[in-house]
Amino acid sequence: MDKKSNQTIESIDPRITRARIQTGDNTDMEGLAHFQTFEVFHQNKRGAQHKHVGIVHAPNPDMALLYAKEQYARREVTANIWVVPSSCVSATEYSDDDIFTTAPEKIYRNPATYKVMDRINAFKERGNKPTDKV
Repeated sequence: MDKKSNQTIESIDPRITRARIQTGDNTDMEGLAHFQTFEVFHQNKRGAQHKHVGIVHAPNPDMALLYAKEQYARREVTANIWVVPSSCVSATEYSDDDIFTTAPEKIYRNPATYKVMDRINAFKERGNKPTDKV
């Protein structure tokens, strides 16, 4: 007997029906005992960057997209959603924080070192009165 079903999920929501998600074998509940964790990234408008908004637990990526849509796209304008298995995300160790230290010759990248900071601080001290001489 074939473990995969050729039936797709029919839903009131036409977007779920259009996704053509296979129903699978309903008798195989062992595979559903431990869902995967997926990281969810949300995009407000086309061309904007995706931002991490949270996680969902789902048996597969297709269901993760549906759960992410329901959880994170209901209240905001949404152009796109990404789901990524948490096991696929790589990160540095906190003990390796020395790789992020800035070399002294890159001090020009820190805006606090700009000469205009003296004028900005003087402006703040005067109580925001625009009488600064150029």
